Amino acid sequence: MANQTKSGGGNFVYEFVENWEKIPEGLSWRETAGVATDSNDNVYVFNRGDHPMMVFDSDGNFLKSWGEGIFSRAHGVSVGPDDTLYCTDDGDHTVRQCTLDGKVLMTIGDAGNPAVPFSGSPFNRCTHTATDPDNGDIFVTDGYGNGRIHKYSPDGKLITSWGGPGVGEGEFNIVHNIATDKNGYLYVCDRENHRVQVFDKHGNFEAVWANIHRPCAIYIDDDSQMVYVAELGWGTPISQAVPNIGPRVSVLDTSGNVVERIGHMGYGLGVGQFVAPHGLCLDSNLSIYVAEVARTNISHYSTPPEVVRSFQKLVKI
Repeated sequence: MANQTKSGGGNFVYEFVENWEKIPEGLSWRETAGVATDSNDNVYVFNRGDHPMMVFDSDGNFLKSWGEGIFSRAHGVSVGPDDTLYCTDDGDHTVRQCTLDGKVLMTIGDAGNPAVPFSGSPFNRCTHTATDPDNGDIFVTDGYGNGRIHKYSPDGKLITSWGGPGVGEGEFNIVHNIATDKNGYLYVCDRENHRVQVFDKHGNFEAVWANIHRPCAIYIDDDSQMVYVAELGWGTPISQAVPNIGPRVSVLDTSGNVVERIGHMGYGLGVGQFVAPHGLCLDSNLSIYVAEVARTNISHYSTPPEVVRSFQKLVKI
C-alpha cells in the first residue's frame, strides 16, 4: 500500500490508502455515490458508471459487477436483513432490494415516474435507506424533491411518512442519508440545514446535532455505537480555504458529542484529502470506506480532470 498518510487522533487514527481498488482493464466509474460491506467484508461500490455495482474483497481485488441496465443514477446503498442490499436510485425514484449477486427481490417506487415535487408522496429523488434492527421495517429518505421520510414494512407496504421542507424540528432541507442504532433510533442527515436530526422509529423528534457541516452520509458501528458522519464541506473556490468545516469524516457518540475529526488536509485530490464525501461504511476491522461524488463537485466550479479519484479506504491503526 503506497503513499499513505495518517489522520485523526486518540483511538481513531487512520491511514489513507491510495489506489485501493483494482479495477480490471475496460471497466471504470465516473464517480462513486455509495458503499456497503457484507458479513464477509466484501465491499459493494454503488457508482455512476456503466457497471453500477462493483464488488471487491477487502484487499481491493475485483470480484464482480452487476446492475447493468437496471440503475439510472446510483445514490445510496445500505445493508438489510440476510445480507441483502437496498439500492437507492435518485434518477428513477426507486429503492431496489437486491441479493449480493444483484438479483432484484423487491422494488419500492414507480420507476421513472416521480411524485409531484414536495407533495409528500413517495418518491421524488429518494436518497438512502435504513432498516429497523428489530423487525426489518425500511426507512427511506426522500430526498431532493420531497424533504420527507417514509416508513415501509419489510414487504414494501407504506406504513407512515413524516417531515417536509423547512428548518424546524422534523423539517428538512435535503434529507440525504439515514442510519439506525441498535435500539432503533433514526439518525438523519439534514444536509443543507447543517445538522443531524434524531427520531424514534415512530418519527417522534428526539434531538438535533448542529456541530457538523453539510452531513452527507452517516454510519453507526453496531459494537461501539460510534456514529461516523461524512461532511461534504462547501468546495467553492473561496470556501476551500476555510479551515474546520470539511470535507472530512467526523466521529460522534450517540449523544452528538464530537469524538474525533478525520481528514484535515483540506479540500483536494491529494492523499489524505477529500473532495466530496457522499457515502461511507465500515467493515469488521473498523476500516472506513468513503465514496465521493468528486467529478460532480468539481464540475460546479471548474472542468474536472479526465480521471478523478472518487473512492478511498481508510485503515484504522
